[in-house]
Amino acid sequence: MAGIRANLTARCCLWLLALACATTAVQAQELVRARQNIEYRLIGPQPVETRDRIEVIDFFWYGCPHCNDLQPALEGWIKRKPADVALRRIPAILRDSWAPHARIYYTLEQLNEVERLHQRVYYSYHVELLHMSKPDVMVEWAGKNGIDRKRWLDAYYSPEVDAKVEHAKKLNQAYTVEATPTLVVDGRYLTSGSLAPSLQGMIPVLEDLIRLARQQRAGR
Repeated sequence: MAGIRANLTARCCLWLLALACATTAVQAQELVRARQNIEYRLIGPQPVETRDRIEVIDFFWYGCPHCNDLQPALEGWIKRKPADVALRRIPAILRDSWAPHARIYYTLEQLNEVERLHQRVYYSYHVELLHMSKPDVMVEWAGKNGIDRKRWLDAYYSPEVDAKVEHAKKLNQAYTVEATPTLVVDGRYLTSGSLAPSLQGMIPVLEDLIRLARQQRAGR
């Protein structure tokens, strides 16, 4: 009798373990609600510069009103993003007239001022209505924001910034960026303002794509 009970107990334990595993697998799948070719699309795999951390790329244009509207939600997410996720920013250059704004970003990067002034550029363009494609306007803007005029000009016209702007054009093509704002996760999953249900809805889609990337990495 004891042997029968032990056998039944063992079978019951195995059944419960299998059920738990199946439930966990279902729950993991349910965590990802974003649908391919609806809220996101796959792109040809691109190199991931962040290596052991999942890479999120923000393709943006300072002049884009939708990028500007997304900023509060995106900045809020950046502050609470998981430890295994890293953010990169790449200016979108979908036409030549966007290149001066890419130059602004890379100038700030050259001067180690992105974190302090990235949001300020959006504000100056969309609220103060500055013509920020004009170099003379940007020199004045830099001075008002605590950057020495010579330092700004040296960086703004530097070969390093020239090269980064040209490289950004190639990256836009490689990642098949068609509009802004666009977010790319781990060089594979792309969502944008035109794919997500709304601008605010881009953040839940982004979080789903991070889960997808995490699952894909775990399956390697």
